Amino acid sequence: MKTAPHSVVSTQQWLAARLAHLENEKALSRQRDRLAQERRELPWVQVDKPYHFQGVNGSMTLAELFGGRSQLIVYHFMYAPEWDQGCTGCSFLSDHLDGANLHLAHHDVAVVAVSHAPLAQLLAYRARMNWHFDWVSSLGSDFDE
Repeated sequence: MKTAPHSVVSTQQWLAARLAHLENEKALSRQRDRLAQERRELPWVQVDKPYHFQGVNGSMTLAELFGGRSQLIVYHFMYAPEWDQGCTGCSFLSDHLDGANLHLAHHDVAVVAVSHAPLAQLLAYRARMNWHFDWVSSLGSDFDE
């Protein structure tokens, strides 16, 4: 698709156009802030299902993934048992988890990656990538289906 050529205008015309555009950007920001507030105010759902995961210390429940913290971020890392390596997009994001994890821990937040591949496969890939964040397998569970 070919785009139309840009017009060349004076500084004053550009400034007028930029200020008009800025109003639209601000309106979008206010709307995004309202939507974010609505999301934070959504009701919670109690999780009654007894999910189990395999971690480095054996079988773990969903509650144990919190590691004593009041909040938990679960990153669903796409890694199927038959794959030779994890999803490239998930891997890129995971390159940044260890640094963020240090700060999140100071705010009572635990972070864990969950994948459907066997734990040994996950841990080998984690070592290859030099990652240190918690990563558990949900193999045999319907947690991430």
